[in-house]
Amino acid sequence: MYLGEEIHIFDWFRLHYIENNGMAYGLEFGGEYGKLFLTLFRICVVIWGIFYVYKLTKSTKFPSGLLICLGLIIGGALGNIVDSVFFGDVIFYGKVVDMLYFPLTGESYFLPDWLPFFGGDHFIFFRPIFNIADSGIFIGIVSLIFFYRSYFK
Repeated sequence: MYLGEEIHIFDWFRLHYIENNGMAYGLEFGGEYGKLFLTLFRICVVIWGIFYVYKLTKSTKFPSGLLICLGLIIGGALGNIVDSVFFGDVIFYGKVVDMLYFPLTGESYFLPDWLPFFGGDHFIFFRPIFNIADSGIFIGIVSLIFFYRSYFK
């Protein structure tokens, strides 16, 4: 696929090829070293996560669901690291490929001018484009918050 190409699977699901320079929703750290900092931060989080899971498995009382959640987060972060390290012109300054797009209503709506902040713009319900690694991170974090927050007090 080429940059910006879109394949319609269903009205509510499309493969839309973009290259994300930063993190969630295309947010970036500024400057020349922002991308390098983000990649190094991801590497530190993965290393810390692996040691934390190792320490947790030495304990006799831990739920296996907790390990699955942490595995989703670490695996997703590792997937984004591989993308950002090797997908680009210079190592560690690469981009993350995002392709999953779910405009759930299948069409855009024009918002009236009188609406504050968003008036006069087109609105598409659930506009973000993401990848499988982002999904793993999101599902892992949400599951931790809902089911295992008592382990982190």
